[in-house]
Amino acid sequence: MTLLNALRVVRLSALYDLVVTAGFAFAVTATVIFDGLGALHNNLGLAGSTPDPGDPFTVMFANLMGSVVTVWALFRILRPSLAAGAADVGARVLFSLGMSAALVQGASPLLLLMLILEIVWALAQGIALLAARRAGTLNRSSADKVPPIAAGS
Repeated sequence: MTLLNALRVVRLSALYDLVVTAGFAFAVTATVIFDGLGALHNNLGLAGSTPDPGDPFTVMFANLMGSVVTVWALFRILRPSLAAGAADVGARVLFSLGMSAALVQGASPLLLLMLILEIVWALAQGIALLAARRAGTLNRSSADKVPPIAAGS
């Protein structure tokens, strides 16, 4: 895998993050998302708990997570790098551990879908970074070069 392909994977994972988390950056939209997840959880008759959209503490932490991940996603879209990809793999591992702990403690099984996607993106980026390294594209001079955003990237 070339450096350019590895950076495309970093950018694609950032696009996924932006779509999934931007709604959590604002209290109004986070509450709507929590209501929707709660309704889906109930309609499917699932066991476990969902976030309380009326709890300001829960909404504040959702806003914090949504804001940070949205900014991080925009950074990786505009300035993808191998270092950012490696850092994102680490972040996805940490998020996955947190999601796993929440599932064990009784969170809605809906969280399992998010956990699977986190693991898939961590593996995709990790494999892309390792493949680029094995192909010899990782060295000090190429590690900081970022290809321009272009149509079809």
